[in-house]
Amino acid sequence: MPTDQILALLILERDKLNRAIEALQAPVRRRGRPPKNTATTAEAGPAKRKPRTPAQRRAQAQRMREYWAKRRKAEGK
Repeated sequence: MPTDQILALLILERDKLNRAIEALQAPVRRRGRPPKNTATTAEAGPAKRKPRTPAQRRAQAQRMREYWAKRRKAEGK
């Protein structure tokens, strides 16, 4: 392979690398909704769930038993 051809290939490769480097160094332009303010959300913490009384748990369990019985009956089992 002649030296001129090797030199031309190396120059093309250098140009590609320079374009890639420039693209990576360019400032990132954000699109869309800005991120949440993490300072205020971190201080608040996750929302706490209100504890349920034993009566509420029993009522929920009964509703779920009825729900699944209805599903089983609909499936024909």
